[in-house]
Amino acid sequence: MKKRTFLLTGVAAAAIASGAFADGHAPLKVGFIFVGPIGDGGWTYEHNKGRLAVEEHFGDKVETVFQENVPEGADAERAMTQMALQGADLIFTTSFGYMDPTIAVAAKFPDVKFEHATGYKRADNVSTYSARFYEGRAIQGHIAGNMTKTNKIGYIASFPIPEVIRGINSAYLHASKVNPDVEFSIVWAYTWFDPAKEADAAKALIENGADVILQHTDSTAPQAAAADAGNVITFGQASDMGEYAPMPRVSSIIDDWAPYYIARTQAVIDGTWESVDTWDGIGPGMVGIGEITDAVPADVKAEALQMKDDIASGAYHPFTGPINKQDGSVWLADGETAGDGDLAGMSFYVEGLTGEIPN
Repeated sequence: MKKRTFLLTGVAAAAIASGAFADGHAPLKVGFIFVGPIGDGGWTYEHNKGRLAVEEHFGDKVETVFQENVPEGADAERAMTQMALQGADLIFTTSFGYMDPTIAVAAKFPDVKFEHATGYKRADNVSTYSARFYEGRAIQGHIAGNMTKTNKIGYIASFPIPEVIRGINSAYLHASKVNPDVEFSIVWAYTWFDPAKEADAAKALIENGADVILQHTDSTAPQAAAADAGNVITFGQASDMGEYAPMPRVSSIIDDWAPYYIARTQAVIDGTWESVDTWDGIGPGMVGIGEITDAVPADVKAEALQMKDDIASGAYHPFTGPINKQDGSVWLADGETAGDGDLAGMSFYVEGLTGEIPN
């Protein structure tokens, strides 16, 4: 087994080397467990930007450590345990599959504060946090439904969990609202980050006639596959992926974790940290919408930006009825909006989507 290493960043490393800080106190040690590489250009890249923002904001009051490419499961539990044993005061565990390992390790280290991204299990020393990615999917769906010429949209999905299912449903609802002929083809990659798998999925969808590719996976491989194919549009996932703009990437969902990481670190420093559940979206700024390029028709761009503003203000909810489930049964009546509890546990497709959700 490879020896695990923790990377100490510039300011903190220099301070430790000098043996003391200006105020005479040891820095708060903040750890991050990452499911992919910090250079993935997507999910982990943005979480690491949040870590760097913590360093910049707090200077030598804080030392950050991280471990990347940690598989979900037993490996994650070992990595968290090692980080806690090495003195971390606060640990952010940044993938859904880290949920049970986080709870297990937190029970062994009651004095360490844990923050788990996208999960739902909490404890006295475990908070949960996530972003309303489905809000951004609504905007992407609106653009996709307007721009597809083949009426075929491909969606590269990671794992069949509510977070991903919500995104598929939101994108489809808004694509089909402007284009009733649109069809979604969903490929389940069963990975968050695997460029080869993601590229293969994108190529298969494109060969099947899809001229729009959406993804809930973390690498830029689908962007590259679309660029090679030509006449295919994509959307950045978790990060801007702006190097592929103005085509194929015509916009993006950007996760901004920095304000949350700074606030939660400050709470530990202040002694005010408590276990909470946070689920923020476009309004509070946790979900950003990347530049909509001029490849998008001006009227469609204006409509998408208006939708963004309406979601941010609360004037519009992406899951507003009438909406039926895939089997035709009523889920939301006309004008009714979905509650957070229903969204958090979403395990069904909406009417119009084909295929089954894998177990």
